[in-house]
Amino acid sequence: MKSVAEICSDLIRFDTTNPGSGERPAAEYVATLLADAGLEPEVFESAPRRTTVVARLEGDSPDALLIHGHLDVVPADPAEWRTHPFSGEIADGCVHGRGAVDMKGSCAMTLATVLGMRARGERPRRDVVLAFLADEEATGDYGSRHAVTEHRELFDGVTQAISESGGFSVSSGGHRVYPVAVGERGTAWMKLTAHGVAGHGSRPAVDNPVATLVHALSRVASHQWPVRLTPSVAALVQALSEITGQPIDLDRLDEEAARLGPLGLLFKGQIRNSANPTMLDAGYKVNVVPSTAEAHVDGRYLPGLQEEFLATIDELLGPKITREFVNLEDAPAAPFPSPFFDELAGALVAEDPLARPVPYVMSGGTDAKSFARLGIEGYGFAPLMLRPDLDYFGMFHGKDERVPVEGLEFGTRVLTRLLTAKP
Repeated sequence: MKSVAEICSDLIRFDTTNPGSGERPAAEYVATLLADAGLEPEVFESAPRRTTVVARLEGDSPDALLIHGHLDVVPADPAEWRTHPFSGEIADGCVHGRGAVDMKGSCAMTLATVLGMRARGERPRRDVVLAFLADEEATGDYGSRHAVTEHRELFDGVTQAISESGGFSVSSGGHRVYPVAVGERGTAWMKLTAHGVAGHGSRPAVDNPVATLVHALSRVASHQWPVRLTPSVAALVQALSEITGQPIDLDRLDEEAARLGPLGLLFKGQIRNSANPTMLDAGYKVNVVPSTAEAHVDGRYLPGLQEEFLATIDELLGPKITREFVNLEDAPAAPFPSPFFDELAGALVAEDPLARPVPYVMSGGTDAKSFARLGIEGYGFAPLMLRPDLDYFGMFHGKDERVPVEGLEFGTRVLTRLLTAKP
């Protein structure tokens, strides 16, 4: 049987860049591993080569747990990497390549866990649905959204789910903290359009849409969003205060995040909404004022704050800018505290007695948003024990992405314990 590192390496060698040629080769590899282990994977496509794999591992209870991961990755420029991003090289105790962290390493842990259980004849204490999805790095239209609408029956009985991004270790000041995600910020990707009057670039502009748009984007980019301490983030801050033995001033959370270093990163991006201009498109000739100008903004909002976020955006944009959604997704939140959170925390502590699990809210988004439409409670739990010097957050969509082999092996043990141990 292949090791978890070998499976991770194999997956990385499939170039599943999104946008690109699709996830089919990686999906076929996954389906073959599952079929060889005696499972009956369902393989389906939402479009040519946009391939998803779903399988069910029967357990002692039909109350099912979903473990989902995505097979696509963001682009990588080989010229910027020390090793080729699709080499899957195993060196210096790590598996290197695009997707090692986000999230082929996690998919490999899931596969290694299931294959190991099947080889040992172990049965999970509840049904486990496995989903290896396309298109998470875009809108999910070709992956999770398609799966929950066109293949809803594959998720019958599922009440909870785990996936990225949580369960990884953050070491600081002698403490080893494991954030387990109980929610994530909502997504509001927006296309902005300014309309004006076309004319010669040498003449006074009647109504220059480029200038209108730039001024609006400047207001959005410079806006200081107020702190909004949601219950889950408040629980995280309280837990970090207890772990470090130092009070955290709720009126100075930005400064406290900087003081706490790696631990502060767990709440720095989760205490307010945000909106970042990311794309601009206007004009076709230097001496022509165009009639329209367009931009895209990546907006994120905390659970329960969609209306406040959009009202603020409209005020900042002003009446001359129209907006439309490229992608609008709710901010899902899972129960905390809860018995299932305690199970996740217990599996971590059983494998690492120094683990201090804490609740966490992700600043970005995952396929959990799609599964929340089915009433599935999603937790970020892809367990990894990481080296203290490894910049985990920096490797998401960054260069020289890599994951420690020992971390993958640790995660496999944690997942095995979660699926098989009696509560």
